[in-house]
Formats: sequence, C-alpha cells, structure tokens
Amino acid sequence: MIRCGVIGFGKMGRLRHHCLEATGRARVVAVHDPHAEVDANAAAGAEVRTSVDAILDDPTIAAVCIATVNGLNRDLTIRALAAGKHVLCEKPPAFNAAGVMDVMAAHAGSDRVLMYGFNHRQHGAALAMKRLVDSGEYGRILWMRGRYGKSVDADYLSTWRADPSLSGGGILLDQGIHMLDLFLYLGGGFDEVHALVSSLYWEIPGIEDNVFAIMRNKDSGLSASLHSTMTQWRHLFSLEVFLERGYMVLNGLKTSSNTYGQEKLVVAKNRSVAPAATWEEEETHIYDTDISWDREVTHFLDAIEHGARILNGSSQHALEVMRLVDQIYDNERHHAAVRYKDLNAPTPAIQGKS
Repeated sequence: MIRCGVIGFGKMGRLRHHCLEATGRARVVAVHDPHAEVDANAAAGAEVRTSVDAILDDPTIAAVCIATVNGLNRDLTIRALAAGKHVLCEKPPAFNAAGVMDVMAAHAGSDRVLMYGFNHRQHGAALAMKRLVDSGEYGRILWMRGRYGKSVDADYLSTWRADPSLSGGGILLDQGIHMLDLFLYLGGGFDEVHALVSSLYWEIPGIEDNVFAIMRNKDSGLSASLHSTMTQWRHLFSLEVFLERGYMVLNGLKTSSNTYGQEKLVVAKNRSVAPAATWEEEETHIYDTDISWDREVTHFLDAIEHGARILNGSSQHALEVMRLVDQIYDNERHHAAVRYKDLNAPTPAIQGKS
C-alpha cells in the first residue's frame, strides 16, 4: 500500500484522492491546501496537515499529488523531489519551458517517479486514435485541427485563474495546453508557430481569452491549427486528424460535468477514387465512461511499484508542450511589439509634387 499525500485540495485534489484510494493500491494519509481550509469530511479519513512541509517532511509518505494553483507547481515539484517523494503534478508543469528544465535538473539522477497530469491522452477516443496512427494503416498524418472552448461567467474574475501571478496565463494554459499535448501525442513536434493571442471580451491583462495558432513541422510538412477560447458560449471539443488514407474526427469529450457532450469518434476506413472523394465506409465509436483519471493514476502507481516507464505525462512531454506554449506567447509578444512600434513611429512628412 503506497502512502500518499495530496497538496492542494480543490476539485483536482479531491479527484486524485478518490482515484488513488479506488485502486486499492494506495492510501491517502495526509492532505493540505496552501490557499484554502480543508474540510475534514472531504478529506475522507486523511489527516489534514497544517503546511506543505508537514507532508513533505513525513518519511512515511512515499508519493505526493500536487494539485495547487499553477504558480506553485514548479517549486512544489522541486521541493517534493528533494524530499524524496514520487510526484504526480497537474498541468501546467510551470509557467514556461525554462521552469520545466529547472524541474528536470532537480530530477536528474533520481530514482523517484515524476509524472504530469495530461489526462486527455488517457481518454478512450484518444487512445484509439493513437493506436490507429501508430499502426500505419492509414499512412502518415497530413494535418490536424483542434478546437477547445468553454464559457466562463463574471465569477471567473474573482478566482485565482484571473490573476496572472497565480495562473501564468489564460485559456491556453487552462485548456489549450491539452489540445497541444494531443497534437504532440499523435503527430510529433512542431518547429514553426504563428499565433494570435487576445483578450477581447474579459479584458484581463495577462489573461488571454482566445488563441488562434497554426504550427508546422518543417521536415514532414505536418500542419496543425488550434483555437483555444473561453468565449465559446457553448462548450465544445473537436479534434480532426486527416491522414493519407483515412481520417479520424473526435467530437465531444466525456467529462463528469457532461458539458462537452458525447465522446464520439468517427473513423473513415476507405476513400473512394478521386475526384469523387466520398467516403465509402465509416466506423463510429462512442465512449460513455471517462476513466482517464483512473488510467493516469494506475500508470503512476505502476511506475512506482514496477518501474514502468512513463509513456504519457513524462517530464519530456511536459517540456515539449511548454516549448509550444512559449512559442505561441512569444509570437504574439513579437507582433504586439511591432504594432506598438508602428503606432509610435513618427509620421513621415508629406511632400508635395515639385
């Protein structure tokens, strides 16, 4: 029985607590939240500790789940590793790729397990898509398109997510990071990125509400486009993957709130002879149950108990996705600087005809 602590006991911390206990292989013995008082009833038998140190300094605790505000993830992960704990940390791993590299440096040479929570890879539809891509049956991926959007209300303004010092950014770090990770999971890396980042509706400095990004792998030619938004008044998840000899379209995502609708994957098996370009046969798969969180926790425990390699959510995966995040933000900052320069440039003198 692996003794665990949970640091951060909001929605995600409570979810991790439940999933760990449900495996029958782990026991959550201590919880602490740096920003809120923990309800002893919600702790479900775990001891409510008064500080992070009270968990990290406990030699009987082998593993910790970090589920705090984004701004604490990097430092708490480094501290937990230094204390000799196995770590499962929620996304984002840090505010930028440099922060992830700091964690990787702290982890170098350690035999402790380090894993990040990118649970979208563990959804039934995503796993099926990955198997199809890896099989090579439909050839290489030509392009991908991802849309991930939700609606927030004015209450959002009073949460930590609206404070860039705690969140690190807006919808890109909240949801868009998952779609970027799925792009990397299915298609590999990108080295060319163009993006538009804006806050058109909520107008919170440092908190974007929309991101439009396009990216390309220069060697393979694979291109992908992302729209990540918090002004999608009707929640939406859509991932399209088109290959040489077929396609996969995932609409909806099974979640506890059911706000993204049914998780429905359509796979085209055969393409007709061009120029008709109709699809002769399709398969439709419905995933009615979300066990992505359970799969993720099982993966974490397998790595601790059996030395299994982290196939999804490794620090390298975290670094790759944060490099994309950096490129998106940096791309927008570059264009903003150019626009500012143009706006403040002196107006050329108007000369009349001689």
